[in-house]
Amino acid sequence: QVQLVESGGGLVQAGGSLRLSCAASGGTFNWYNMGWFRQAPGKEREFVSAISWSGGDIYHADSVKGRFTISRDNAKNILYLQMNRLKPEDAAVYYCAAARSRTWPPVTSDFYYWGQGTQVTVSS
Repeated sequence: QVQLVESGGGLVQAGGSLRLSCAASGGTFNWYNMGWFRQAPGKEREFVSAISWSGGDIYHADSVKGRFTISRDNAKNILYLQMNRLKPEDAAVYYCAAARSRTWPPVTSDFYYWGQGTQVTVSS
């Protein structure tokens, strides 16, 4: 069982950048496909990005493609999300998650372990 703790959220102006981190403990981090999701007020949680257990495969939602980059450091047990050219519509609570299945690409139901989230606010 893996525990996940996100950090790096905050307030940024539109066009700015943030890097989110997700520290994993209690499990074999490099076994899991990992993902980032977000949820804005009044909206459903949506998929943002995913990365395979080895880091060799990456998938981004169309809404963030070209602006966000997911990466992982298996030696440090950390997942990252580099967010550039942020827009007001990117504002949300961002969650990292670990999938129990190694199926690629993962589907939302594969993600079983979740962090508590970190708030990202983008001012216009």
